[in-house]
Amino acid sequence: MSRIFDAPRELVYRAFVDPDQLCQWFGPAGVSVPYETMQSDVRPGGFQRFVLVSDADPAHRTPVDVALSEVVDDELLVGHADIGGIAGAGREARVRLRLEFLDQAAGRTRLELRQGPSRAEICGDPESVWEISFTRLDALLRRSV
Repeated sequence: MSRIFDAPRELVYRAFVDPDQLCQWFGPAGVSVPYETMQSDVRPGGFQRFVLVSDADPAHRTPVDVALSEVVDDELLVGHADIGGIAGAGREARVRLRLEFLDQAAGRTRLELRQGPSRAEICGDPESVWEISFTRLDALLRRSV
């Protein structure tokens, strides 16, 4: 998927790698990422680890462990995420991720996101989950610009 943000590339990239910011916008509707669950070492061979917690039932927790294979500051994040207990799947899933941050006119940023395997294999609709997250990210970026 591709998405344009009304913010400079550096700000959009930072929202993905800064634990304080990621906790404010990431996740599907009805789910939060408590800051105290965040661990982050963003570099090639590094990681991001956190827990998605249901707002309605805090006992329902989904660990996410992202292993980063490629990192180019303000430009690229590549790796995979091991996601535990995906709703409806009852099992862990490994999702490959590639995020490219590209400059656009007027100080905007285009994010090119590639994720696999397909939605049928992991259960759910990843595009709608990303759109919900990106709506929250838009609000965070407006406060930062």
